Amino acid sequence: MDVRDIVREKYGKLAQMALENRHGSCCGEGSCAEDAITGNLYDAAEAAEVPEAALLASLGCGNPTALASLEPGEVVLDLGSGGGVDVLLSAKRVGPTGYAYGLDMTDEMLALAEKNKAEAGTTNVKFLKGHIEDIPLPDASVDVIISNCVINLSSDKGQVLREAFRVLGPGGRFAVSDIVVDGKLPEEVRSDMEAYVGCIAGALSIDDYTVLLVAAGFTDITIEPTRRYDAVDLGQSCCTGGFDAKVLSAFIRAKKPM
Repeated sequence: MDVRDIVREKYGKLAQMALENRHGSCCGEGSCAEDAITGNLYDAAEAAEVPEAALLASLGCGNPTALASLEPGEVVLDLGSGGGVDVLLSAKRVGPTGYAYGLDMTDEMLALAEKNKAEAGTTNVKFLKGHIEDIPLPDASVDVIISNCVINLSSDKGQVLREAFRVLGPGGRFAVSDIVVDGKLPEEVRSDMEAYVGCIAGALSIDDYTVLLVAAGFTDITIEPTRRYDAVDLGQSCCTGGFDAKVLSAFIRAKKPM
């Protein structure tokens, strides 16, 4: 089974948990609020704007909607949209003249997202089935790309970034939350599929992320750490064992030139 199949299976199970009003985290059943990576990402006002099931299925590591400075009338695409929490929040930010797309490969997550969309009564949203390495949208069709702890799960991150660049219009913004590492993860962590699905093993270093963004054509790149995790945090969330690399959640910004 390859990484994509493992991710699909794991996240499909977590979507089903959310539909049954059970909590999930990056690596299993438990309270999202208590998870060091996925917990406490949305304030009370934001939580009140979306169905509870959307929050229960949130497996992110940040809050890209709050940090992307969305404007009314913009078109937003969320890569790996899961239960739809960031798509629904984005739709409210861009208003009725804007639009929000969510892209996910997992049937259960898409079903959950559609349920949450209906419950929220949101009309300026569309959820798409597909892979973030092959975005099913035309060139230059969106203004902002967001993502929440998903790009690290791809086995071809360079292709993800090239596709993001393609679908952004001139001057478009790339504004994602993701897991990055400052240092080197040991090979036993890199090869651990459970840790990979849990957000850690697939993470790029800050330097490698920057190199791939530049290679895709992006400019004005910044990588801003938002949370730092120690060994206890990571043992609770995604992987066990000690290592020297610093594991961080970060907000990653870049632009497509005009």
